[in-house]
Amino acid sequence: MPTEKILIVEDEENIQELIRYNLAKEGYQLICASSGEQGLEAARKKNPDLVLLDLMLPGLDGLDVCRELKRDAGTRNIAVIMVTAKGEESDVVTGLELGADDYVTKPFSPKVLLSRVKAVLRRQHAIQKDQTEVTRIHDLVIHPGRHEARLKDQKLDLTFTEFRILQMLATRPGWVFTRGQIVDAVRGDDHAVTDRSVDFQMVGLRRKLGEDSDYIETVRGVGYRFLE
Repeated sequence: MPTEKILIVEDEENIQELIRYNLAKEGYQLICASSGEQGLEAARKKNPDLVLLDLMLPGLDGLDVCRELKRDAGTRNIAVIMVTAKGEESDVVTGLELGADDYVTKPFSPKVLLSRVKAVLRRQHAIQKDQTEVTRIHDLVIHPGRHEARLKDQKLDLTFTEFRILQMLATRPGWVFTRGQIVDAVRGDDHAVTDRSVDFQMVGLRRKLGEDSDYIETVRGVGYRFLE
C-alpha cells in the first residue's frame, strides 16, 4: 500500500474530485487545494512527495506556483506533475524548464494519470537514494543532498533541471547520451521529447559554466557527453 503524500492543486471541483477519488483508491494520502496560494501554503506546511498542479488557477497561476516551489530550498525537491488544458509545446516547455517533472493534458484518462504518478514517484525514490553520493570531476563538485554544484569553489546558480542534467552527465564522464536519454532520465519516458527543450537547457548550462563550458561536448547527430 502506498504511503506517499500527494497534493492536488485544482480549482475545478469535478476534476479535483476525479483525481482525488482515483488516487484514494490506490491508497495515497491526499491534500487538496483550490488556488495557487492555497497550494503553496499546503506544500510548505505538509511537505508532500508530489504535487499535481493545474496551470490555469485563480490568483497565482500554476507556472508561478511551480516557480516558487523550485526556488524555495524547502520545497524544490517535491516532484511536480502539471495537469493542464494547454497542449501547445511552448506552454509545456515553459513548465518543464521551471522544473516540473512531467505533464498530463486535459482531458485525461485516470489510468494514464495514475501511471504518470507512479513513474514520477519511482524516479523520486531513486534520486533520494543517491542523495549522499558527492561527484567530483575536474574543478566541479556536485552535492545532490544539498542540491548544489560548485565550480572552482564557486556555487553555480542552476535551475532544478540544469542541475539534474549536469549531475547525470558528470557522474558518467565519457558516456554519450542522446537527447531522448537525457529527457528520459530527467523527466521519464512518458513525456514528449523535443530537441528544442534539451538544447535550450544545454545553452543555459554552458553559459553558467563559463570558460569550462567545453567540458560538455556536443556529439554531432547523437547528443552530449561530459569529457573525462
